[in-house]
Amino acid sequence: MTQSAPKLIVGLGNPGAEYTETRHNAGFWFCERLAQDLGARLNHESRFHGFVGKAGDTWLLLPQTFMNRSGQSVLALAHFYRILPNEILVVHDELDIPPGQLRLKYGGGLGGHNGLKDISSRLSTQDYWRLRIGIGHPGDKNEVANFVLNRPRREEQTEIDTAIDRALSAWPKIAKGDWNAATQHINARPAAPKEKA
Repeated sequence: MTQSAPKLIVGLGNPGAEYTETRHNAGFWFCERLAQDLGARLNHESRFHGFVGKAGDTWLLLPQTFMNRSGQSVLALAHFYRILPNEILVVHDELDIPPGQLRLKYGGGLGGHNGLKDISSRLSTQDYWRLRIGIGHPGDKNEVANFVLNRPRREEQTEIDTAIDRALSAWPKIAKGDWNAATQHINARPAAPKEKA
């Protein structure tokens, strides 16, 4: 696999004000912050079924199709601009990682994530980059749907925001296609807070 800079950054989430602050929208949070940092305006593009912006050679996409149809939006833009799967970075919430932690990886399983399932199905491959933003797990698989569609607790939100800050600080490495350096930076576990003597 050639190490190329990403041409498309996709943030996953659900459209609508009622979902804006829910855990499932962590991918949106990252992409909105990145667009702000890069000075990219996100405008609704009906042909791509989402909000789209561009910074340099990189497209930013927030699908507005609801999570389980995210691939419709990703495929439309990737096909139109001839972007290959290994040039795509998908940013999404991750149940199996605690708040405050991140994982950057290429390919791999889908972890039951409906957004990834649809994207992989539409692209006919699981070989694309993912940035997984930890949101934690409710502890009971029957509670997962309710958990991801609710807001994080205040302390969890702080940890998630701090993790997004760390991911954004690795953006220059990602933008250059230096995935190894970006992975080391992003996947490092945050230092535990020091106990007061």
